[in-house]
Amino acid sequence: MFRTSRNSANTSAQREQTPPPAAEKAKKEPGPPAVSAEAPEALTTYAAENAELHFYDFVSGSFVQQDASVVAIVTEIGKWQYWLQVEGKDRDWLGIPIVADINPVFNFEFLSFIFNQFTPDGSAYSWLLRFKDQPTLERFQEGLLRCLWEQLNETKWEKIKEREQEYVTDAFNDLQMEDTPEEEEEEEEEVEEPEYEDADPGQQSEHYDSDEEDEDVVTKDEDGNVNSQLAVGYKHDRSFVVRGSKIGVFKHTNNDKLEFSTNISKVETPNGVLFSPKKVMLHNEDRNMILQHQTDPNKLYRMDLEYGKVVDEWNVHEDIPVVTFAPENKYAQMTHEPTFLGVSHNALYRIDPRLSGDKLVESQLKQYASKNQFSAMATTEKGHIAVASNKGDVRLFDRLGINAKTHIPALGEAIIGLDVSADGRWVLATCNTYILLIDAMQKTGKNEGKLGFEKPFAAADKPQPRRLALTPEHVAQFSHETGKPVRFTPARFNAGEGVEETSIITATGPYIIEWNLKKVLRGAKAPYLIKRYTEDVKADDFQFGTDKNSIVALPNEVNMIGKGGLKR
Repeated sequence: MFRTSRNSANTSAQREQTPPPAAEKAKKEPGPPAVSAEAPEALTTYAAENAELHFYDFVSGSFVQQDASVVAIVTEIGKWQYWLQVEGKDRDWLGIPIVADINPVFNFEFLSFIFNQFTPDGSAYSWLLRFKDQPTLERFQEGLLRCLWEQLNETKWEKIKEREQEYVTDAFNDLQMEDTPEEEEEEEEEVEEPEYEDADPGQQSEHYDSDEEDEDVVTKDEDGNVNSQLAVGYKHDRSFVVRGSKIGVFKHTNNDKLEFSTNISKVETPNGVLFSPKKVMLHNEDRNMILQHQTDPNKLYRMDLEYGKVVDEWNVHEDIPVVTFAPENKYAQMTHEPTFLGVSHNALYRIDPRLSGDKLVESQLKQYASKNQFSAMATTEKGHIAVASNKGDVRLFDRLGINAKTHIPALGEAIIGLDVSADGRWVLATCNTYILLIDAMQKTGKNEGKLGFEKPFAAADKPQPRRLALTPEHVAQFSHETGKPVRFTPARFNAGEGVEETSIITATGPYIIEWNLKKVLRGAKAPYLIKRYTEDVKADDFQFGTDKNSIVALPNEVNMIGKGGLKR
């Protein structure tokens, strides 16, 4: 069953006028935990610095000082296990393992380190340590980031080059990107807005089922399937939503709404075996859809969308599976280009459906002996290729079959999604708890002005990273409301031929998050907007050709929202 909103672009997924969780809990907002976890025995101490300790108060929306003099201690407590302990003169305030979910943010303007604490009962808190001067903060930062990196990579910090260490440190600093144009603040920043907006409870939705017209009141399929994937058309203003072995087709109307078009009720192989696609990609002017079977990684299928059925089964390669696949270039789905790209865990290759037998092009195969754990890929308008891995690193290629021109070091978290701007300037890598925005333009040396796709960075130079994350206050607030940590969906730029990338969209739990790229690049304090739904967002993307409208797939609904539906 697929449902779409009847109302305007900022319509709601909420069906009952129930108060948001924050309102329900307002009377029992938590203070700091009364008891600190006992510090495990330290094997090595990497930092021990004096600081002030502040606690984020949900009611006032501000950090409140708890102790004017504490010691923040960073230690190694086991193999790839590290600990942060904060001790006052009269009590131990907190002790937590150093892992990615603490969401560390360093702000040198205010000499502060902000982070999250999650307790065994599922509660989330946000803390701030303020240090007396920059050298003190730098010593603490070096110790904590070292431990976080080692925990994620299971490798000693000393084994990586100094420029890679600087890259990791830069990514966690709250810095403005170099070489970004100075622009005046937009008028909207002068308007007081709420931190985020709940989806409007007054809007109702209608649902559709092409098979059973008398089931209009049913909100979920009897088999328990929910919406899982979204593919936005570039050529014909259609969006496609995967729901189990069904695909819903939605038309984008001229008045910024979604209109249910049809339901492809059975996704099955040419031999009649029903399956639920693991991944889909539009192809051949949006007339075809490439699908991957959940349990057979060595095959792909072509669906003819005009007939609504799978017409081809492609054997890619007997020994080389498909981890993921991407278009030949960013806008190839708008053309008749027959080939596309794929990766296995340690290989990058072209797939040509016109070949007899296996569809992998052997002459354009780049295979690595090491286990690189490739996990995501994306292409630019010129066909340059970015490939990311579960190790957290990114490789930039100008073409297939050769070594990468640039290797971007790992911060540690696995990369679950990858996008690039059409011109190749910006690389967007999504991890569970943050999104990495990487400037691939070289600023100095003989390759100044060249992209990392085209020419390698000099040994003394490095790509410039920007780590996009929710503020620790929002992380704590979201976790307080949902009981879940941050887990981003793959982030995407807005896309369109001749359209500049201006926004980035992702989601975590029931929250849609949209970053303003210009604000991010100039280091603005409030670079993102938020919208909350009552159900978790399953998939999201911009409408092609604009950043004004976003398409959101919820478990049982598909909505289009405008920027007016997003708030700070």
